[in-house]
Amino acid sequence: MAAPTDSTATVADLKARVLAFVRERDWEQFHNPKNLSMALAAETGELMEHFLWATPEQSVALAADPAKRAKIADELADVVVYALEFANMTGLDVAAAIDRKMAANALKYPVDKARGRSNKYDEL
Repeated sequence: MAAPTDSTATVADLKARVLAFVRERDWEQFHNPKNLSMALAAETGELMEHFLWATPEQSVALAADPAKRAKIADELADVVVYALEFANMTGLDVAAAIDRKMAANALKYPVDKARGRSNKYDEL
C-alpha cells in the first residue's frame, strides 16, 4: 500500500491513524487539553529552532535544503500529530474549525484592505 499524501489522505484518516497509534500504547490516559496543548507548543518550538537566527531568505533556503528538509518535516509532523490528537481528545472537528476561522478571517481581512499587507486587522 502506498504511503498517504496530502492529495490522498483525509483529515478523518489522519485523526484515525493518530488515535489508533495512541490507543495501542494506552496513552489516552495522559492526553488531556493541558498536556496536549503544552506538547504542541513544545513541538512548535522545535520546528522554530531550525530557523532561529536565520533571515527570512535564509529560512527559505533552509526549508529547501535536502539535508535539513527531512528533520524539518519530522518536526512539522510532530506539530500536526499533536494538533490532531488534541482534536481527537476534545471532540473538535478540524475541518469545521478551519472553515469557521477562515470565514471570520475573511471578514477581519477583506481582500481590498489586506492584499499585500501584513498589518493586523485593526490596523488596516
